[in-house]
Amino acid sequence: MSAASGRIGASSWRERSVLPGFGLSFGILVTALSLIVLIPLAALVLKAASAGPEAIWALASSPRVQAALRLSFGAALLAASINLVFGLLIAWVLVRYDFPGRRFVDAAVDLPFALPTAVAGIALAAIYAPNGWIGSLLAPFGIRIGYTAAGVLVALIFIGLPFVVRTVQPVLAEMEAELEEAAALLGASRWRIIWSVILPPVLPAAMTGFVLAFARAVGEYGSVIFIAGNVPMVSEIAPLLIVIRLEQFDYAGAAVVGVLMLLLSFLLILFFNLLQAGLRRRLGHV
Repeated sequence: MSAASGRIGASSWRERSVLPGFGLSFGILVTALSLIVLIPLAALVLKAASAGPEAIWALASSPRVQAALRLSFGAALLAASINLVFGLLIAWVLVRYDFPGRRFVDAAVDLPFALPTAVAGIALAAIYAPNGWIGSLLAPFGIRIGYTAAGVLVALIFIGLPFVVRTVQPVLAEMEAELEEAAALLGASRWRIIWSVILPPVLPAAMTGFVLAFARAVGEYGSVIFIAGNVPMVSEIAPLLIVIRLEQFDYAGAAVVGVLMLLLSFLLILFFNLLQAGLRRRLGHV
């Protein structure tokens, strides 16, 4: 009886489906996902497992590896949070205001996408190093950005900002300004309009931009190594540890660090996606 009901449910689902070819599309999806994502990740896990439980635990509990993971993930989360705030502001200005040079600013937002990461790192180091344009101005006050953990943060903010802007900008463009005007006519304050009218429809898109900026920042390498200084336990990122292990022909050790980053990234992104889904459901009931 249950099998028959299951067949009936499947057939009724097919009848309700507007687009044909679900089986073929799903097969292509699974094949492409397996070839591009799942099989390479499985190979990474198998390579890490070849090191043995003792070696995996010794590497995972190493103070140097833990310090690098803390810096990579902590700086990525902080950079994504900063980009969330400033990305919203930049998107708002680009959508709601018309000013001279607006198209230039709009195009400049995409430059971190097109600029090679190594070039970006060299440029940031030239600016924020102790003898750089901005670094030399901050040095007399005892403030150092280049070759410190702060340099890592600056580089991650630079490469992650466009993700938030480009994710939020279309949502803001579709919002009608009449809603804000109506709220103002009803006596709502500016802050009430921001929190009750503007932010609710923008938050899901902003969370998507946050997750994209975070995911991009966690694995960033090229723009960071030139400005970080790469001092172990201080400004050394986890991707650099992987490269060091590869240069030492320790492929299993590099795979172990990669799997650790993979697990932490997956758990954090899963948490953010669940939070985003909760926001969507909550806004849908409002």
